[in-house]
Amino acid sequence: MAAAALVGAAAPASAAPAHEGSAGAADRVLRVYNNNIENLVRNNADGSCTRISGPDHLKSMLVDDSGRTGTSGVRAPDLLIVQQVRGTGQATAYADQLAAKFGYPAGTYGAIVAWDDPQPWGGSHHCSQQSLGDLKKKQTNAIIYNTRTLSLAAGDISKYWSAGWLKPGTSYAGGAGCTLYKPPNNDDSAANTHKWKRTSAIAARFSIKETGTTVFAATMHLPEQNGANACAGAGTTGIANSGIHVGADATRLMNASTIRVIGIDANRTNIAASTLSGFGMTGYGARPTMGSRKIDYLFVKGAVQPSSIDHTVGGTKSNHLALYGFVTY
Repeated sequence: MAAAALVGAAAPASAAPAHEGSAGAADRVLRVYNNNIENLVRNNADGSCTRISGPDHLKSMLVDDSGRTGTSGVRAPDLLIVQQVRGTGQATAYADQLAAKFGYPAGTYGAIVAWDDPQPWGGSHHCSQQSLGDLKKKQTNAIIYNTRTLSLAAGDISKYWSAGWLKPGTSYAGGAGCTLYKPPNNDDSAANTHKWKRTSAIAARFSIKETGTTVFAATMHLPEQNGANACAGAGTTGIANSGIHVGADATRLMNASTIRVIGIDANRTNIAASTLSGFGMTGYGARPTMGSRKIDYLFVKGAVQPSSIDHTVGGTKSNHLALYGFVTY
C-alpha cells in the first residue's frame, strides 16, 4: 500500500472551450478551494444518507468572482484541497469529472493522495443505509491540481505526516498525554484500527507555468478529539494551541514557496485567522462550516481577493461547507 500516490500528472493541455471560463493563468488569479467532501456521501438529519455525484458536488462548490455558483463566470480552479476521499480511484474520478466540466480531457487535473487505497474502518458511519455507510469506510486526503496552469517537479511532494491526538482515557494538561495518532498509539478497537490513515496529511510545491511563481499546498484532517483537547504530537498542543503542525518535509517545501495555502478540517472551533501568521499566512472565512460550528479552515499567504460571501460557499453539497480563496499573482 503506497502513500503519497500521484496520479494524472502528465496530462496534455488543450484550448479553453468558449462556453466556460479560462484557466487561472489567463487573468493571473490562482483559484483555490478547500472542502471535506465526505466521500461524496452526505449525512442527513434523519439518519439517512445521500450519495452525491462528483459533478453535482463541483457545481455546488465552484464560484465566480462574486461568490455565485452556476454562472458563466465560474472558472476552472487551479487547486482543490480535499479531505475524506476513498483513495486514488475516487480522487482520479473526481479530478476527471472536474476536467470534463470545463471541456478538458481526462488527466488534465492531477491528484496527490496521501494513501492510495486505505483499509476500511468503522461501521455504519451514521448512515441508516449500510451500503452508503460502506462508501465512507475508506478515508484519506488529497490535493487536486490543474496541469494547464501548474507544474510539479519530481521530489516536490512531501512525505505524509500524522496528526496528534489525546487517546481516550488519557489525562491532558497543556499537551501532556498527547501523542501522534498512528500505530502503536491509534485506536484500540479492531473496527477502528485503520482510522488513523484519514488524518495523514500531505503537501506539495508547484510552479505557476506562466510566471514561475512557486505555490505550496497542504491538506490536513485532524481527529475528532482535537475539538476538546488540542494535540499535534507527543506532548504538544501544536501551533497556537490549535492542534495543527506541519511536517518537516512539508516545511522544507513551504519555506521554498512564495504563495502558500493550507486547507484543514481541524475538528476544532475558534482557531484564529492569525494562527499561522508565523508562516506569513492568514485564515479566510469566519462563518460556520458544519452546522453551527466552524471547524474547517483555509490559510493563505498571498494577495487574496475579497469575497462577498466570506469565502464560504453556503450551498456546498457536503456535510462541510467549502472555503475558497482567489489569489492574484
